[in-house]
Amino acid sequence: MAHAVVLGCGYVGLELGRQLVDEGHDVTGVRRSDDGLAAVESAGLTPARADVTDPDSLAALPDADWVVFAASSGGRGADAARRVYVEGLRNAVDEYGSRASPLDRLVYTSSTGVYGDHGGDWVDEETPLDPTTEKTRVLAEAERAAVEDADEAGIDGTVARFAGLYGPDRYRLDRYLTGPVTEGYLNMVHRDDAAGAVRFLLDADAARDDAVLVVDDEPVEKWAFADWLADECGVDRPPKRTKEDRLDDPDLSEAARRRILTSKRCSNDRLRELGYEFAYPTYREGYRAAIDAYRESTTGSE
Repeated sequence: MAHAVVLGCGYVGLELGRQLVDEGHDVTGVRRSDDGLAAVESAGLTPARADVTDPDSLAALPDADWVVFAASSGGRGADAARRVYVEGLRNAVDEYGSRASPLDRLVYTSSTGVYGDHGGDWVDEETPLDPTTEKTRVLAEAERAAVEDADEAGIDGTVARFAGLYGPDRYRLDRYLTGPVTEGYLNMVHRDDAAGAVRFLLDADAARDDAVLVVDDEPVEKWAFADWLADECGVDRPPKRTKEDRLDDPDLSEAARRRILTSKRCSNDRLRELGYEFAYPTYREGYRAAIDAYRESTTGSE
């Protein structure tokens, strides 16, 4: 049995904690707020209050074999992201690297956004990083800290690059059913598989000092996905718009513009080769519960 500490035990972290507990491990979930701590306790994990941006608060956390850094900057800008992902991660490395009881592994949950634009081509772990926004440049810097700074502290670091997360409370059906839907690729992974992949990497002792893409089997074109979803839900297919149409919007933010111009397909070959088996290999399986719930709700309202 290992003792795991999940820093920023939120959407993925809670599910990861549940899976690790089911495997027989001891898990401490770390949050800052009362509501967050209550969610940790409800998930069957040991709650602990700390803030990765406050080094002193980390000293009260228990020793661990594994630390998973899954903290979020809350969708704020690059400065907030740097405080959490880079400085907060280094705070965690400094804290656990200085302890008498050594930390065996650190997993940092990053994003496929660090790849930038590849014109719809495939990317994998060998593809050079080319972040195009200040925030994704921060994520790339945090990745280096997770491996290089951790190594200097005697800790083996792993980077898990998550594709777009979806799952309970994050299916966002309205976005695709009502439209308009802008063209481009979707790279997705169900929450349970995002958590499952991290659990697997820890349990299987895989990908030390390495990065792994965490994405499902089938990147899909947004128009095709939206049409499939509409058909499955029994509604009209949504209106579409090209990237050019969207880019012509004078009110479009610079961040949104860069997202639209960023296109790639992410490969999960390495994760598959390591032996991970997906609970939801594609969006077809992953969205089934949401589709069934939608059809049931619309039938019941007629």
